[in-house]
Amino acid sequence: MNKDNGFPRDGADGDGDESADALSADALLEATADALLEEELRQAAAVLDPVPDFLRQLALEAYALHDLDARIAELTFDSLVDALPVRGVTDAPRMLTFRAGALTVDVEVTGEGLIGQVLPPGSARIEVLGGPGAARPVAVDSLGRFLSDDPPCGPFALRLRTGTEVIVTEWLRA
Repeated sequence: MNKDNGFPRDGADGDGDESADALSADALLEATADALLEEELRQAAAVLDPVPDFLRQLALEAYALHDLDARIAELTFDSLVDALPVRGVTDAPRMLTFRAGALTVDVEVTGEGLIGQVLPPGSARIEVLGGPGAARPVAVDSLGRFLSDDPPCGPFALRLRTGTEVIVTEWLRA
């Protein structure tokens, strides 16, 4: 029986069991053929156009950055956008301020690295995220200050781990 209009299909007697069995068998054969074709294509791509190791590692690290419990610290000040230029200063450091609730992170980006402070001060661990390299841990002192001698190149973000939460800043280009 035709499911669309309720009338028998092609002169069938109306019980529809034979045609339903034929349809499910055809669907099963088609699904099996599709799965086999997909597997053959995967094998051909693995041999003819393999994913480079560095790209695979980058993808794994990007997934490792995914943290469902992390809060995003919003960029509230960027000296490239918000500050007035100072006459005679040609290579001023970039100043950034991020906020997440009551927590503020002030960062100065220079050619020598990062200098910053977490307010209110407290115990925290900071990691500089970016590029194909692993996250670089940065020590935070009792006043919330931190220093990284490794300047970020390309996109970077900071991940702060306090005793109770994880906060990640927005990604910026150095």
